[in-house]
Amino acid sequence: MHAANLVNDLQTRTILSALGSQQLKRLLGHAKEQRLPAGELLFSQGTAAEHFYVLREGTVQIRVPAINGPALDVQTLGADDVIGWSWLIPPYQWTFEARAQTDSTLLVFDGKAILQECEQDPALGYALMKIFAALMSRRLHAARRKLMDSWAPPGWA
Repeated sequence: MHAANLVNDLQTRTILSALGSQQLKRLLGHAKEQRLPAGELLFSQGTAAEHFYVLREGTVQIRVPAINGPALDVQTLGADDVIGWSWLIPPYQWTFEARAQTDSTLLVFDGKAILQECEQDPALGYALMKIFAALMSRRLHAARRKLMDSWAPPGWA
Protein backbone atom coordinates (compact mmCIF):
# COMPACT_ATOMS: atom_id res chain seq x y z
CA MET A 1 0.00 0.00 0.00
CA HIS A 2 1.17 3.52 -0.79
CA ALA A 3 2.53 5.57 2.17
CA ALA A 4 -0.02 8.37 1.71
CA ASN A 5 -2.85 5.82 1.84
CA LEU A 6 -1.38 4.27 4.98
CA VAL A 7 -1.10 7.66 6.68
CA ASN A 8 -4.73 8.35 5.81
CA ASP A 9 -5.84 4.92 7.06
CA LEU A 10 -3.94 5.33 10.33
CA GLN A 11 -5.32 8.84 10.85
CA THR A 12 -8.92 7.91 10.17
CA ARG A 13 -9.26 4.35 11.47
CA THR A 14 -6.86 3.79 14.38
CA ILE A 15 -5.98 5.17 17.79
CA LEU A 16 -2.97 6.75 16.10
CA SER A 17 -5.33 9.41 14.73
CA ALA A 18 -4.06 11.90 17.32
CA LEU A 19 -0.73 12.03 15.48
CA GLY A 20 -0.03 14.44 12.65
CA SER A 21 0.77 13.32 9.12
CA GLN A 22 4.49 13.97 9.50
CA GLN A 23 4.61 12.01 12.78
CA LEU A 24 2.84 9.08 11.15
CA LYS A 25 5.21 9.17 8.18
CA ARG A 26 8.14 8.99 10.64
CA LEU A 27 6.58 5.96 12.32
CA LEU A 28 5.90 4.30 8.98
CA GLY A 29 9.60 4.66 8.21
CA HIS A 30 10.06 2.02 10.93
CA ALA A 31 7.27 -0.32 9.82
CA LYS A 32 6.95 -3.37 7.63
CA GLU A 33 4.11 -5.69 6.70
CA GLN A 34 3.81 -9.17 8.21
CA ARG A 35 1.42 -11.99 7.45
CA LEU A 36 0.44 -14.30 10.28
CA PRO A 37 -1.37 -17.58 9.61
CA ALA A 38 -4.34 -18.60 11.76
CA GLY A 39 -3.23 -20.24 15.00
CA GLU A 40 0.25 -18.68 14.94
CA LEU A 41 1.58 -16.90 18.02
CA LEU A 42 2.43 -13.24 17.47
CA PHE A 43 4.15 -12.90 20.85
CA SER A 44 4.14 -14.68 24.20
CA GLN A 45 4.02 -13.36 27.74
CA GLY A 46 7.40 -12.62 29.30
CA THR A 47 9.38 -12.45 26.04
CA ALA A 48 11.15 -9.33 24.76
CA ALA A 49 8.74 -6.69 23.47
CA GLU A 50 10.37 -4.81 20.63
CA HIS A 51 7.40 -3.97 18.39
CA PHE A 52 3.84 -2.81 18.24
CA TYR A 53 1.36 -3.76 15.56
CA VAL A 54 -1.56 -2.38 13.62
CA LEU A 55 -3.86 -5.17 12.51
CA ARG A 56 -4.80 -4.54 8.88
CA GLU A 57 -6.82 -7.72 8.20
CA GLY A 58 -7.90 -10.70 10.26
CA THR A 59 -8.41 -11.25 13.97
CA VAL A 60 -5.96 -11.67 16.83
CA GLN A 61 -6.84 -12.94 20.30
CA ILE A 62 -5.18 -11.28 23.31
CA ARG A 63 -4.82 -13.84 26.09
CA VAL A 64 -3.45 -14.37 29.57
CA PRO A 65 -1.68 -17.74 29.72
CA ALA A 66 -2.58 -19.96 32.66
CA ILE A 67 -0.15 -21.95 34.80
CA ASN A 68 -2.47 -24.94 34.42
CA GLY A 69 -5.25 -25.23 31.91
CA PRO A 70 -6.31 -23.07 29.02
CA ALA A 71 -5.35 -19.44 28.56
CA LEU A 72 -7.91 -16.76 29.44
CA ASP A 73 -9.11 -14.93 26.32
CA VAL A 74 -9.13 -11.20 27.10
CA GLN A 75 -10.03 -9.52 23.81
CA THR A 76 -10.47 -10.32 20.17
CA LEU A 77 -8.98 -7.59 18.01
CA GLY A 78 -9.80 -6.88 14.39
CA ALA A 79 -8.85 -4.62 11.51
CA ASP A 80 -7.29 -1.28 12.52
CA ASP A 81 -6.75 -2.28 16.16
CA VAL A 82 -3.35 -1.53 17.68
CA ILE A 83 -1.65 -4.41 19.44
CA GLY A 84 1.08 -4.07 22.03
CA TRP A 85 2.25 -1.47 24.48
CA SER A 86 5.03 -3.35 26.28
CA TRP A 87 7.66 -2.01 23.83
CA LEU A 88 7.20 1.39 25.48
CA ILE A 89 7.58 0.49 29.18
CA PRO A 90 10.63 -1.10 30.86
CA PRO A 91 11.40 -3.96 31.28
CA TYR A 92 10.10 -4.24 27.66
CA GLN A 93 8.48 -7.66 28.08
CA TRP A 94 5.08 -8.75 26.86
CA THR A 95 2.38 -8.74 29.53
CA PHE A 96 -0.09 -10.81 27.51
CA GLU A 97 0.16 -13.20 24.59
CA ALA A 98 -1.36 -12.70 21.16
CA ARG A 99 -2.40 -15.41 18.71
CA ALA A 100 -3.94 -15.06 15.25
CA GLN A 101 -7.46 -16.49 15.15
CA THR A 102 -7.63 -16.06 11.39
CA ASP A 103 -5.06 -15.43 8.71
CA SER A 104 -3.95 -11.89 9.48
CA THR A 105 -1.95 -9.05 7.99
CA LEU A 106 -0.24 -6.58 10.30
CA LEU A 107 1.97 -3.54 10.17
CA VAL A 108 4.93 -4.21 12.46
CA PHE A 109 6.52 -1.11 14.00
CA ASP A 110 10.09 -1.24 15.32
CA GLY A 111 9.69 -0.10 18.93
CA LYS A 112 13.41 0.44 19.56
CA ALA A 113 13.75 2.76 16.57
CA ILE A 114 10.57 4.62 17.56
CA LEU A 115 11.84 5.05 21.12
CA GLN A 116 14.94 6.71 19.64
CA GLU A 117 12.66 8.99 17.58
CA CYS A 118 10.84 9.88 20.81
CA GLU A 119 14.11 10.81 22.52
CA GLN A 120 14.87 13.18 19.64
CA ASP A 121 11.32 14.55 19.49
CA PRO A 122 9.67 14.80 22.92
CA ALA A 123 6.39 15.99 21.35
CA LEU A 124 6.17 12.70 19.44
CA GLY A 125 7.08 10.79 22.60
CA TYR A 126 4.40 12.55 24.64
CA ALA A 127 1.76 11.99 21.95
CA LEU A 128 2.62 8.28 21.77
CA MET A 129 2.64 7.98 25.57
CA LYS A 130 -0.90 9.39 25.74
CA ILE A 131 -2.11 7.06 22.98
CA PHE A 132 -0.53 3.96 24.48
CA ALA A 133 -1.51 4.84 28.07
CA ALA A 134 -5.15 4.84 26.90
CA LEU A 135 -4.55 1.51 25.15
CA MET A 136 -3.01 0.05 28.33
CA SER A 137 -5.98 1.20 30.35
CA ARG A 138 -8.49 -0.39 27.97
CA ARG A 139 -6.53 -3.64 27.71
CA LEU A 140 -6.07 -3.95 31.49
CA HIS A 141 -9.73 -3.12 32.08
CA ALA A 142 -10.74 -5.85 29.61
CA ALA A 143 -8.41 -8.32 31.36
CA ARG A 144 -9.84 -7.44 34.77
CA ARG A 145 -13.41 -7.86 33.45
CA LYS A 146 -12.58 -11.28 31.97
CA LEU A 147 -10.82 -12.39 35.13
CA MET A 148 -13.78 -11.35 37.25
CA ASP A 149 -16.20 -13.08 34.88
CA SER A 150 -14.22 -16.30 35.01
CA TRP A 151 -13.59 -16.19 38.74
CA ALA A 152 -16.85 -14.55 39.96
CA PRO A 153 -16.96 -15.53 43.62
CA PRO A 154 -20.28 -14.73 45.35
CA GLY A 155 -20.45 -11.14 46.58
CA TRP A 156 -17.41 -9.92 44.63
CA ALA A 157 -17.92 -6.60 42.83
